[in-house]
Amino acid sequence: MNIKNFLKMSLGAALLAASQISCIHDDKWDVPEIVCNNKFAAPTMTMADVVALAPAAASNVYTGTAYKIPAEDATHPAVIFDGYVVSSDENGNFYKTITFQDKPENPTVGLTVGINKSMNYTDYPVGAHIRIKANGMLIGKSSGAITLGVEDPNYAIGRIPESIIGRYISGVCNGAGLEIVNIVPREITLDDIKASNSNWINTLVKVKNVQFTKAQIGKPLVGTDISGNNVDTDRTIVDANGKSATIRTGAFFKPAAYQIPNESGDITFVLSRYNATFQGAIRGVSDINFKNARFAEGIVGGSNMTYSGSFTENFESYPANTSAPYFNNFPKYLNYAFTGKRYWEVRSFSGNKYIQLSANGGDADTAYDTYFMVPVDFTAANTLAFNVNAGFYNGAALKVYTTTDYTPGTEITAATLNEITSNFTMPTGPASGYGTFAPAGTYDFPTGLTGNGFIVFKYEGNSSGIKTTMQLDEIKVQ
Repeated sequence: MNIKNFLKMSLGAALLAASQISCIHDDKWDVPEIVCNNKFAAPTMTMADVVALAPAAASNVYTGTAYKIPAEDATHPAVIFDGYVVSSDENGNFYKTITFQDKPENPTVGLTVGINKSMNYTDYPVGAHIRIKANGMLIGKSSGAITLGVEDPNYAIGRIPESIIGRYISGVCNGAGLEIVNIVPREITLDDIKASNSNWINTLVKVKNVQFTKAQIGKPLVGTDISGNNVDTDRTIVDANGKSATIRTGAFFKPAAYQIPNESGDITFVLSRYNATFQGAIRGVSDINFKNARFAEGIVGGSNMTYSGSFTENFESYPANTSAPYFNNFPKYLNYAFTGKRYWEVRSFSGNKYIQLSANGGDADTAYDTYFMVPVDFTAANTLAFNVNAGFYNGAALKVYTTTDYTPGTEITAATLNEITSNFTMPTGPASGYGTFAPAGTYDFPTGLTGNGFIVFKYEGNSSGIKTTMQLDEIKVQ
C-alpha cells in the first residue's frame, strides 16, 4: 500500500468517527424509513376460484389426480390470490403445512399448502395476510381436503422445497411490514361438522358448550405407545345432545402431557378431514377454553317434561325398536346412559309394549349403567307401582330411587338418590328365556317427600358379570 492511499483511508476513518461522535454528542439518531413492498402483483382470482380448479372438488374421496395450474406465459395469465393464515406449527401441530382461508371472518373456503420447512409460524403467524402465485403448482384432493403443492415424484401433491418457497408465497404489506389481522372463528355445532359445507374444511371454527368424554378425563392430550413414545392421538369431544367430534393431535404436540380437564366450555380448531372423517386440529392448549362444570353425557329425551302427581305410562304410544339406533327418545322422560352407552328401548311382544335393557352381548368387561328418569310432583303424588319382568337372569340388575335435587342436564353423581328398591318384589329368574310381567308392588311416598323430582329406574349390569335382561311396564303414580 502506498503512502497516498494510506493517508486517504486514515482521513476517511477519522471523518467517519468524528461524524459518529457528533451524532452521539447531539443525542440525535436518524431512524431509517421502513419500506415494505409486495412481491406479487394484485390478486387475479379469488381463492374460491382457485379451489374450483381442483378435480372432483366436491368429492369425499381423493381421486388420485391433481390439476396443474399452467405456468405464466403469453396465453396463460398469472394466477394470484390472497389468504389469511389460521394454522400455527409453534406447538407441534400442522407439520410442514400452512392452512389459510379467504377472509378473516365468515370465510367461504380454505386451503392447505405443504412446505418443506419447519417453524413456519415465525414467518407466517396466525392472521398473516399472504399472497400466493400459483402458476406451476398442483391443486387437488389429499386425504379428503383440497391441498396446494408442487410436483414430486414420490407424492401426488408434494411440499414446496424450502429454497423456492418465495417463488410461490409471500406476505402482504400493510405499509410498514407484514399485515396481520384478527381471525374470528366461525361458531358452529358438532351437528354442523358432519353436515357442514365442505368449504368449511381448512377454516378456523369454534364449538361452544362441549367437553371431552368422561373416560378421557385426566389423560394426557397426546397418548403414548408401549415404549412410552408419543403418538398421533384422537380425542373425542361431545355436546349435551350426545353429538361427538374428533380432535386430532400430532405426536410432537407441546405440551404433550397436558391433562384433559374435568370441565366443559369452548374449543377452537382448524376443521380438517381425513378421507370421510372430519377432525379438528388445535394450534395450542389455549384453544381449549374449558372453565364450566361438566354436563351429563348420554341423555336423550326430556324435551317435553312435566312434573305430575298422577299418571300411567304403558309405552303403547311409542314405536317399538326394530332397527338401529336401538333406543327411544322419550319427550316426557330422561333416558340417561351414564356408562356403556346402552339405552332403555321400547320392545313389543304379544301385542304389548314395554321398555327393556340388557348388558348381554356388550363389549367385554364393560359396565352398563342406564337411568330411566320419570318426573314427578311428589307433593301431589301418593304411590308408585309398576310391572316388571326378567329374562336370562343371572343376578339383580334393577334398582329404584327417588330424588328431588337432580337438575336435568347435569351428571347424576351430583344428585342425592334415595334407594327404595327393597319396597318392591323383583324377579329372580328364569336363567334361560323370559318370565312374565307381574306387579312389583305399591310404594307409599313418605309425607316428607315433597316438591318436584324424579323416580329413577337404574339398570346396573356388566357384559362380563350380571347381564340380566330387565323389562318395565305400566308405571303408575297416583
